Amino acid sequence: MDETYEGPFSLVQMFWGSITARPLRSFLSVIAIAIQVILVLMVVGLTSGVISEWGKRVEGVGADILVQPPNSSIFFAFSSAVMPESLGDQIASVSSVDEVAPTVILTEPKSLVMVYGIDYQRFNALSKGFLFRDGRPFQGPDEVIADDIIAQTRQLKVGSHITLLNHEFTVCGIVAHGKGARFFIPIRTAQQIAGAEKRVSMFYVRSRGDTDAARAQLAKLLPQYSIRSLAEYVSLMNSSNLPQLRPFTRTMVALGIVISFIVVLLNMHTMVMERTREIGILKALGFSRFDIVRMLLTETFILALFGTGLGIGLSFLTQVILKQTKPDLPVLITTPWIFSAIALALIGAAAGALYPAFRAATYDPVVALAYE
Repeated sequence: MDETYEGPFSLVQMFWGSITARPLRSFLSVIAIAIQVILVLMVVGLTSGVISEWGKRVEGVGADILVQPPNSSIFFAFSSAVMPESLGDQIASVSSVDEVAPTVILTEPKSLVMVYGIDYQRFNALSKGFLFRDGRPFQGPDEVIADDIIAQTRQLKVGSHITLLNHEFTVCGIVAHGKGARFFIPIRTAQQIAGAEKRVSMFYVRSRGDTDAARAQLAKLLPQYSIRSLAEYVSLMNSSNLPQLRPFTRTMVALGIVISFIVVLLNMHTMVMERTREIGILKALGFSRFDIVRMLLTETFILALFGTGLGIGLSFLTQVILKQTKPDLPVLITTPWIFSAIALALIGAAAGALYPAFRAATYDPVVALAYE
């Protein structure tokens, strides 16, 4: 564009004039783009945060190896108590194995919170042990240990009564989080609730130092079972490594793009209709089709930047709020996904603005000047 178009007809002045004349419509465009960014960052952040945090909790148990039933899911919530508890003695007999902890895995159906049924002494021996914030280990069949995060979320304290798995428990201790589950109950109680007498869901195993050797010996001893090193398991606990989550993530991302596309398309289409006469004047002054398209796309681009900035800010604000109100629901917002959300927002907004912009560029200036 040559110097004829600078001054009163500069793109910046025209953009701010459009914002001032149509503040509600511009605001709705910004909100739509912000919603797209929030949707992308929060969906990905929640899935990544929950999976990453779960991997860290499993790692914190102190085991080196996980022994599970054949074809078992890496999501323990789907594990059934089908393994004979007596396998623990066979595993413990392996020379390179130091500790074995049989575990029954149960999931509270209402809240999807995981509950471990454990032999306290054996499970505690896997690592440096539970770090008690308050209380003591369970001593009776109807006592439960809660970690500090779920205790904060549900406002539990030692002596509180809680219903888990349709069973009434008394909180006997509160421990530091990071030992796998949120709640821990006696293994016999868990077996009774699950209807799985003398059966367990998995075994946590700690080697004497040589994890590969211990795993190889266990694979030879129990060829029909799934035996993973903890390092392998933790590497799998990444949202990008879980094909089951990809369709969900892609659907949410596509939904966000569609939202911003439709809103921007409607907004720009209506704006072009309202500015037909103005566009005619610009073309009469010498604006080319490219100048018109560039002007309208620049306006959309700036609105998209405002929307992405607002969306990123609100996403981080939501992350902070959830950390305080729902500490058991971690959100992991990563830099790569921030840039991805920005790129997707710009693509969606640009796609929505292209048709109205090209339509405006084709206006005949004579017809446009006569438009009322």
